[in-house]
Amino acid sequence: MSLIPYEVLEKLSWDEAYDAIVEVRRRSIGDVFREVKRVLCIQPHPDDTDIAAGGTIAWMRDNGVEVSYVTMTDGCMGTSDPTLYPEKLAEVRRGEQEEAARILGVDKLIWLDYRDSEFRVCSEARSRLISIIRRFKPDMVITVDPWLPYEAHPDHTATGILAAEASMFSSLVHVNPQDLRDGLTPHRVRFIAFYWSRKPNTFIDVTRYVEVKFKAISAHRSQFPGESIDRFLEVIKAYMKLMGKRIGVDYAEPFKVLPIGSLHCDIFAEDI
Repeated sequence: MSLIPYEVLEKLSWDEAYDAIVEVRRRSIGDVFREVKRVLCIQPHPDDTDIAAGGTIAWMRDNGVEVSYVTMTDGCMGTSDPTLYPEKLAEVRRGEQEEAARILGVDKLIWLDYRDSEFRVCSEARSRLISIIRRFKPDMVITVDPWLPYEAHPDHTATGILAAEASMFSSLVHVNPQDLRDGLTPHRVRFIAFYWSRKPNTFIDVTRYVEVKFKAISAHRSQFPGESIDRFLEVIKAYMKLMGKRIGVDYAEPFKVLPIGSLHCDIFAEDI
């Protein structure tokens, strides 16, 4: 539970002991974004990872990290245009994500095509994610934080929970037994990183990558028609500026990073 000797903890007050354990746990995360070699991003819709973490993705690719995306839903509901039918929009958004991925240098796109706005936590989707994790063997999974207070979008909460569950269970040999028959061996994900988190503990300096991130976001034209893209990018830029203040840089992207072991029975996880 901690790297602090019992004899030391015994001399501390409850608050001092708790804070000491949390601090040690935070240090154990280290500079994980510089350590990982292969990353799997599991997103609810086409565009989520580009908007929340596009600068980090571009930075990692520049540093030789292999990055792949899994998109859980088809994105068919993301429009206010009554003439753009869901089936057509899903096709459009797939093309937009492919263009954005080329801009950022993403290695591979995987589409699971659950229906936008109707995705829920289910064992079938979790099993598919476990198999994907075992196939790609990422050091880290990046996904949306499903525990963001007041988050009401079911696609976001389901995606984050399933990504966390799949990351935790992918190392257990008897989960998805068919995988073994298919040549997929258990794989232990080291870390999970949540974006759109209320309690980030890791901030990535993306000052050099703001423009390429914005170019990737702008590829999602169906989501930002007309001049709305300019207004949206200003909001994102202000948010990144605020996050940059936390670490003394111009622009940053925040994440809540946890070791996979913290996804089960870890009373300190919220504060790490």
